[in-house]
Amino acid sequence: MVPVGADALCAEDSQGDGPPLVLLHPGIGDLRVWDPVWADLTETFRVIRYDFRGYGDSPAPSEPYSWLDDLLAVLAHFGLESAHLVGNSNGGATALAAAVEHPQAVRSLVLLAPGVSGYAWPDEPELEARWEAVAAEGDPERVIDLYLDIWAGAGHEPFVRDLARSGLAAEPGEAQFLRELPPVFDRLGEITTPSVLLVGDLDKPELVEADKQIVTRIPGCRLVWLNGVDHLPSLRAPGLVIDAIRELCT
Repeated sequence: MVPVGADALCAEDSQGDGPPLVLLHPGIGDLRVWDPVWADLTETFRVIRYDFRGYGDSPAPSEPYSWLDDLLAVLAHFGLESAHLVGNSNGGATALAAAVEHPQAVRSLVLLAPGVSGYAWPDEPELEARWEAVAAEGDPERVIDLYLDIWAGAGHEPFVRDLARSGLAAEPGEAQFLRELPPVFDRLGEITTPSVLLVGDLDKPELVEADKQIVTRIPGCRLVWLNGVDHLPSLRAPGLVIDAIRELCT
């Protein structure tokens, strides 16, 4: 357990003397989303992954916090002045904020369907109405069904449903205590670290459009399209994710 203020994060460190690589999970899931790539990556890297506050085995937050501050606390806990960052969705947004605000701490960026702070996300009244209708039914499984309809177009298998439960369980703590990341969308041109962005053709169209714009703003960033992949590239195309990490980070 890594102390972060009054709270703690459940973390795993493969140890070893390879280049340090930190994996930042998406909002749909927890550190288990990296299971398909863990063994291969630990052959080359010292790999660290952790559950954000309220996800997986990390206790719910009890105080205001930010994903960026927690990432910096994890690096400090493991004695790392810098690391390669691999971030999926919210984890990608966290990695981007770190690259802009603390460039000395980021060796490279592998972005998997990332979000980004400071982007003007479009209003989606129809989707909001669906959420309200499903929530009114009072059936948690129906909420998960809608969650997965949006983010898991490649399949709703039991493991993915369980990851979704982990993400939904974290929402009350985030609503109460999570501070927004510093807005960095308009500052992505400041990033000088090597970068690659992978996004699937089954991901949410609004997210795909944002990712296209992210790529054009980060100097030298390469875009990789993943066919048949939704918001969870490490589950759907682990080999391609591993290849991208090895190519950029070694």
